[in-house]
Amino acid sequence: MVSYGAGTNSTALLVEMVRRGEPVDAILFADTGGERPGTYAYAEMFSAWLVARGYPAIIKIKKGGIPETLEQNCLRNATLPSLAFGRKACSHKYKIEPQDKWANNWPPARAAWTAGQKVVKLIGYDIDEPHRAAIPESEKFVYRYPLLEWGWGRDECVRAIAAAGLPQPGKSSCFFCPSMTKGEILQLRKEHPDLLIRALNIESTAKEAGNLQTVNGLGRRLNWGEFIELVDEAEANDPTAFFLRQQDFPNPPQCGACYDGASDDDEQEAA
Repeated sequence: MVSYGAGTNSTALLVEMVRRGEPVDAILFADTGGERPGTYAYAEMFSAWLVARGYPAIIKIKKGGIPETLEQNCLRNATLPSLAFGRKACSHKYKIEPQDKWANNWPPARAAWTAGQKVVKLIGYDIDEPHRAAIPESEKFVYRYPLLEWGWGRDECVRAIAAAGLPQPGKSSCFFCPSMTKGEILQLRKEHPDLLIRALNIESTAKEAGNLQTVNGLGRRLNWGEFIELVDEAEANDPTAFFLRQQDFPNPPQCGACYDGASDDDEQEAA
């Protein structure tokens, strides 16, 4: 069972599994409802590539219970994704939990558990973050990290995808992910201005509700709305001024939870 994030690492993992002829029984893509259009398109294309080679199609799954996306959840609660507050509940609730729930109803998994066996989950952690490959084995699951077994880092992953004749998937994350860098925010502004407006709406809704007690905005220290206002002002006057003042807006902390997948603190967080 492969946890597919639609990014470079998980794509390379599957490409190499195919090249080696190693079997895969299920490939799950947990959809938060907030991925960028290119990610959805890539997952669909790659699924067809896998099927053409005798492998399972990628199964897109979503969080059960309240039928809402992470974006809708944030707006309903007037809050930000939990990463903005230094936590990773959004990844757990919208990526890990849906996969586990799907496995609970998957006949091969149920048969394995009945026989006293465990389901093997394949995850694309590479040699650049070996410390993350320490998920404790549970009663139901044991974890395998093929990229670590092969000694692969990001460069090897990129080369494997290219050698298979596939385009590079690029970064996979929600379009309002707090870990997005300033450059990625500007790229979103250029390529998907409609999505940027929706992201800014999440931030402004939380701010108006008074739920940003200890953070400045979506980027934790980085308020996306203020950052975009600065860019707009710079472009209207002297475009070079923006690049000289980028240090005024530090990049947000990077997230490991969505690496190519609730607390009782004062801030509300996405469910």
